[in-house]
Amino acid sequence: MRVLITGVTGFAGSHLAEYLLGLGGIEVHGLERWRSSPDNIQHLRGQLVLHECDLRDASSVQKVIEAVRPERIFHLAAQSYVAASWTAPTETLMTNVIGQVNLFEAVRQTGISPLIQIAGSSEEYGLVAADELPIRETTPLRPLSPYAVSKVGQDLLGYQYWMSYRLPVIRTRGFNHTGPRRGQVFAESYFAYEIAKIEQGLQEPVLKVGNLEAVRDYTDVRDMVRGYWLALERGEPGEVYNICSGEGHAIGEVLKTLLAMSTATVRLEPDPSRLRPSDVPRLQGDNTKFVTRTGWRPQIPFRDTLRDLLQYWRDKVAAHAPARR
Repeated sequence: MRVLITGVTGFAGSHLAEYLLGLGGIEVHGLERWRSSPDNIQHLRGQLVLHECDLRDASSVQKVIEAVRPERIFHLAAQSYVAASWTAPTETLMTNVIGQVNLFEAVRQTGISPLIQIAGSSEEYGLVAADELPIRETTPLRPLSPYAVSKVGQDLLGYQYWMSYRLPVIRTRGFNHTGPRRGQVFAESYFAYEIAKIEQGLQEPVLKVGNLEAVRDYTDVRDMVRGYWLALERGEPGEVYNICSGEGHAIGEVLKTLLAMSTATVRLEPDPSRLRPSDVPRLQGDNTKFVTRTGWRPQIPFRDTLRDLLQYWRDKVAAHAPARR
């Protein structure tokens, strides 16, 4: 089976590639941009077939789709950092929405019909009332950031191409997922990275924080990518599924757990620059539809996920730390 992963060099993309290679019998192709960092897939070199491609360039996408003719596509490439979407809304919409249109059109023009998974986001739900929790797939979409709007656009495009052209698209709305290789711009990974630097004596024992009251539904990335695979194995084209743990964790609780894993004494300082113009107070999902359809369930306890994330940053920081005399 030939599989194509867009965003293979990213956080979830690299874990998905690792998972698929572990299944055996799958030829894994991935898209990378010339400026993409290869760090996340360095250990997979020689096992992947990589194609340089910018999803915003329709002709570039067309060439790759014609060359690979994938049987399954996992569309993970995106501008995925919510905060960056406030400063670069045009870039976010172009990359996420137009990039997906180019992918869909390339598939149609090539005349193939691969199963396509669209990696949506819980951010699509946005402003959720207390009586709408836990969030189901039928909960109204009220996006509160340019990133969230772009993911709604991707989501609805997936539905439209299924209804208009019977392109077999399955949409997933993944709630927060984390683990080793998570970018340090994301809250829990930023905390782990800073703690690792403090432990090495590379900075003062001060951690600047934003909104610690927000509640998020976390899943280990390794469970999440297994869910992506099952979405195409057992999901129904045209449908949308929440992939989540069903448990809510306040950001402050996540930080407290990470600090408890360290012997360092850290002082917290509020940082107004880390606050967003509008923030989603609580995202906690209902995974009943997905579990019923696929049998998926999260397997990795959240504490283990945070432990692995902290160890990842400890290893990275130690590897680059100046030698002590």
